[in-house]
Amino acid sequence: MRLAIEIDEGSGFCYGVIRAIEKAESRLKETSALYSLGAIVHNNSELERLNSIGLQVVDLEQMKELSDTTVLIRAHGEPPTTYALAAERNISLIDCTCPVVLKLQERIRKTYAAGKGQIVIFGKIGHAEVNGLVGQAGGDAIVVDSIASLSKVDFSKPIQIFSQTTKDPKEYTEICDAIKERIVSAGGSLENFTIHDTICRQVAQRHKNLVAFARKHSVIVFISGKESSNGKVLYDLCKSVNPRSYHIQTVDQIDQQWFTEGDSVGICGATSTPKWQLEGVAQALGEM
Repeated sequence: MRLAIEIDEGSGFCYGVIRAIEKAESRLKETSALYSLGAIVHNNSELERLNSIGLQVVDLEQMKELSDTTVLIRAHGEPPTTYALAAERNISLIDCTCPVVLKLQERIRKTYAAGKGQIVIFGKIGHAEVNGLVGQAGGDAIVVDSIASLSKVDFSKPIQIFSQTTKDPKEYTEICDAIKERIVSAGGSLENFTIHDTICRQVAQRHKNLVAFARKHSVIVFISGKESSNGKVLYDLCKSVNPRSYHIQTVDQIDQQWFTEGDSVGICGATSTPKWQLEGVAQALGEM
C-alpha cells in the first residue's frame, strides 16, 4: 500500500519539556541515578528510555522518605510546600519548572497577596501544574474544568481567572464568556472580572497550526501518552476537523484498516510526544 506521509513540524516536545529532559540527561552523565518528582513527561515510551539511563520517578509521599539526595522538579512546577519539604529533608533540587509556568505562578501569588478577589483557575483538576498554581494562593483557589463546574464560584464577588498554560484557548474563552453571563445575571459588575491571558503562546499557536494540518490530510495518526491532558485536547481538536483521526500511544497500535491506497497521512502528537516516536510511526507506515 502506498501512502503519502508527513510529520507535523510543530509536534513534539515543547521548550519546557526539552529543557527538563536535557537537564536530567546532563545530571545522569555525572551520576548513576536521579529522582524525578512525578513523571517528567506524560509519555510511557520516553519514561522507559529515561528510566533505562537512571531516572527514577517518585511521588510526594516517597519524597518524604528521601534525604540528602537530589530531586528534579519537572516542567509542570510545584507548590511552595514542596520546596519547604526539600529544605526540611536536605534535598537538593534541580528546578526545571517551565519559565512560562513560573511567570504564571508569580502572577497568581501577587494577585492573591493583593486581595483582588477570588482566584479561579481553569485547568484539569488534580493536574501537577494546576496543583502548583493552587499552592501559590495557599490552597485558596477555585479550580474549574468545565462550565458545569462554575457553580463553585461566587459571581457577586470580584473574580480573577487564570488558565493552565496548556489548555485550549477556545475552551478558555467559552469559560470566560459563561462567567460574564453569570455575573450579569447575578447583578454584578463586569469591572470586577479580570481575565488573565496565561495560555502558553507556543501551545496556542500549535492549536491553530494543527487544525490546518489535520484538514490537509485524509488520515491523521496522533501519538501521545494516555496521561497527557495536552494530548487529549490536541487529539480532540484533530478529530473535530478530520473524522479519520486515530489516537495511539505506541507504534504497534496502528491498524492497517485505517488506510486505503493513496491516502495522505499526517503524523502529529502532543507537547509530551518525542520526535523519535513520531519518526518511528512514519517509518512503520512507510514499510506497511
